[in-house]
Amino acid sequence: MRLTDIDPLFTPGAVAVFGASDNEGSIGGMVFHNLLTGGFKGQCYAINPKYDQVAGEPCYSSLKELDKQIDLALIATPAQCVPAILDQCGSFGVKAAVVHSAGFGEHGDRGVALQEKMVEAAWRNRIRVLGPNCLGVMRPQHGLNASVGEVLPRRGNVALVSQSGAICTVMIDWAESCGIGFSAVVSLGAAADLDFGDILDYLALDTQTQCILLYVEGVRNARHFMSGLRAAARLKPVIVVKAGRHPAGTRAIKSHTGGLVGMADVFRAVTERAGVVQVANLEQLFAAAQVFGTRRRLSGERIAIITNGGGPGILAADRAVDLRLTLAQLGDTTRQALEQALPDYWSHGNPVDIIGDAPPERYRAALDACLADPDVDGVICILAPLLFCDPMATAQHVIEASKDSRKPVLTCWMGGQRVAEAQALLSEHDVPNFASPEAAVEAFSFMATHQQNQKLLIQSPAPLSYENPPDVEGARLIIEGVMAEGRKVLGTIEAKAILSAFRIPTMQAVLTHTPNEALMAAEALGFPVVMKINSPDLERKTDVDGVKLNIDDAQSVRRTFTEILDRAKRLRPDARLEGITVEHMVSTRYARELMIGVFRDKIFGPVILFGAGGTQVEVLGDRALGLPPLNAFIIETMIDRTRIARLMGAFQNMPPMNRVALAKILQRVSEMVCELPEIISMDINPLIGNDKEVIAVDVRIKVDYRPSQQPTYGHMAIHPYPSQLIEQVQLPDGRDFIIRPIRPEDAEMEQEFVRSLSEQTKYFRFMQAIKELTPEMLVRFTQIDYDREMALIGVIEHKASTIALGVARYMARPGGQACEFAIVVSDHWRNLGIGARLMRSLMQNARSRGFRIMDGEVLTANTRMLALVKSLGFRIETDPQDLAIKLVTKVL
Repeated sequence: MRLTDIDPLFTPGAVAVFGASDNEGSIGGMVFHNLLTGGFKGQCYAINPKYDQVAGEPCYSSLKELDKQIDLALIATPAQCVPAILDQCGSFGVKAAVVHSAGFGEHGDRGVALQEKMVEAAWRNRIRVLGPNCLGVMRPQHGLNASVGEVLPRRGNVALVSQSGAICTVMIDWAESCGIGFSAVVSLGAAADLDFGDILDYLALDTQTQCILLYVEGVRNARHFMSGLRAAARLKPVIVVKAGRHPAGTRAIKSHTGGLVGMADVFRAVTERAGVVQVANLEQLFAAAQVFGTRRRLSGERIAIITNGGGPGILAADRAVDLRLTLAQLGDTTRQALEQALPDYWSHGNPVDIIGDAPPERYRAALDACLADPDVDGVICILAPLLFCDPMATAQHVIEASKDSRKPVLTCWMGGQRVAEAQALLSEHDVPNFASPEAAVEAFSFMATHQQNQKLLIQSPAPLSYENPPDVEGARLIIEGVMAEGRKVLGTIEAKAILSAFRIPTMQAVLTHTPNEALMAAEALGFPVVMKINSPDLERKTDVDGVKLNIDDAQSVRRTFTEILDRAKRLRPDARLEGITVEHMVSTRYARELMIGVFRDKIFGPVILFGAGGTQVEVLGDRALGLPPLNAFIIETMIDRTRIARLMGAFQNMPPMNRVALAKILQRVSEMVCELPEIISMDINPLIGNDKEVIAVDVRIKVDYRPSQQPTYGHMAIHPYPSQLIEQVQLPDGRDFIIRPIRPEDAEMEQEFVRSLSEQTKYFRFMQAIKELTPEMLVRFTQIDYDREMALIGVIEHKASTIALGVARYMARPGGQACEFAIVVSDHWRNLGIGARLMRSLMQNARSRGFRIMDGEVLTANTRMLALVKSLGFRIETDPQDLAIKLVTKVL
């Protein structure tokens, strides 16, 4: 089962170049020349009605004259010719095309219309298109240079995907000097059809690729981008550099590709949740490529620094602290080994200063000791070219020590000419080397960030909790009532009612219209009270000094009512003033002022924000962002990333704040965002927390109508765990089993399930002989994207443990109309109807997701499976290309 079908783009057998020419400087001529000289082992043909020959090769007027099977078309013609060329390609079975031509979406309304016409032609002819306005694609292992880039990079295990062709050429040139090779280079251009999601799907399963680098300017389809990003990051490291983080860059991108750009800190939250590493610039992108290309991974963030100079060691240690890395505490065994190998006057700590006269053997002894320490996760080795050092011999010792350990070893051979040969030797043996101690530490931090973000990736929160479920329908009715009145901003009473529906503690508010009403409310609620202006037109009540605290007597209530109202009328005569709300004053003893917000990013949808509250929120900028849905792990990670988190513990005479209550409120806000797509923004500020409770003091909510065709959870970038699909089913013998979507934590059970299958059942399921799932397969099978695929597992309690009875899954095919299924049932639980029950649930889910066709491949010898699908109404046909396979199809 494969998510994409773009193999012809990466492994074509025959390529046709439309617009090939001998004209100097022509794009078509350049592309054809690159194909001929790059070592491509397939066939390449020139298509141009103006020529009989190009570059000494025959040139054809059209595919009809050529009359050959073509896998990939490279188009370098005027933009207006492209749709007709795609129609021609479709007539001759071409499956993929690269459009190098410019003059589309980046050239105003006419270009946008032409681009739409091109995309329509591509989809009409079932051709996947890369571009337009792109450099092209390179596949060094196959000698394929289907690009305008002059040089085919060296072969390697790093893939580069970029929205900028210029960045591709820069990276290729830079990589050559660093000894980095590529498995693939893809320039997306305007990404009118194929985009990041499609290419990431392919590279995730590409055996030649071990690490993926992305240069991102803008994202059009957030869900597709997130799906591809998360799928790839589950299997191999993905490193991203994001352009357009500031307004000036954003304007340049819009003029460059016509792409949309979200907020920079939202994009960082996206990458964290996707399990990838975001870096700040191209230099860091290369640094990350070096460390991840070694296939070494961190198990923690404890770093040991070995140096022959105190200054470089201090610089490295300072940078490690800046990046929140932990300087490892060396164990007793390690210290004893170092005492024996080093002079008496070594640093006796970390950094391990082995003194300026250190010979290569001393480096080796220190490195072996640190790598053997279980409290050390990785080592940075620094060499300053002092008088007695031997850079080459020391590099050789480091290379040998690195080979003997699974922990990452990063090096920094400082200087120029004296260490150049040693630096080249380290690179040749895949030992990352950096020009400065700080750069080496930053590279180590990328590995630590990857490990931390991978923990976020495997989280699969449900949209709702089972404990004290919220009144979703009641909240929705309140919102519908507000919008029916033509309003988009909820009043204070309405907004607090929404919070109460989701079990978020609030202070009761009473809306009053006269000084006497305010007094009666104050007497009923109890002094002291808070009085606030109530207006749908005021973003912040403080803008009109519309909040007064600690009002503790009757006369002050009536006087304050008049003062607040008069001041608001004077400062904002245009605002609708609906009255004054009166609330009991929350005790500020031991209190921390916090805030929780929700806003709608134009690309990635709803985002939840947490940080310091009150008037500090805009001044301090202390906030952490998270994409819903959230769970306990994600919530704790968000809280810990803020500075206000340090104030939640005990200090001076203040007891620790109730973080459990805070986490519950964040969980409820996540549920609110999932279930109420009408919410555009929300500010709970302040949120007062002390040692006993956390309570929402003030809230503002904006709403709007959801798009009519939007599916459930379609407003979110990440599809939540579909807990609504969990169902209990009874077996014929009366025992109950559960059918539910698979989860990442099912990995061990899934592996044991596959191991327990008979050899024949394994062969029928995987169409090859396997003993167990590889680590990559296990990740792919249990960490799924519920938006475009589904895996339903049947489980039962058996002999004091939970075991799997069977698994049925589907994956979406390109185009979104069809999905491919697979199913396997335990040999020990046959003839109980489990397979049929799993398939019916799977088909129902696929139907609800909008799929029209479900298909699959079944071995002809698998008579049980053929009987099952026949009973479910599948049409069965023999594969004309392989008589041993039956093609089964059902219209849903």
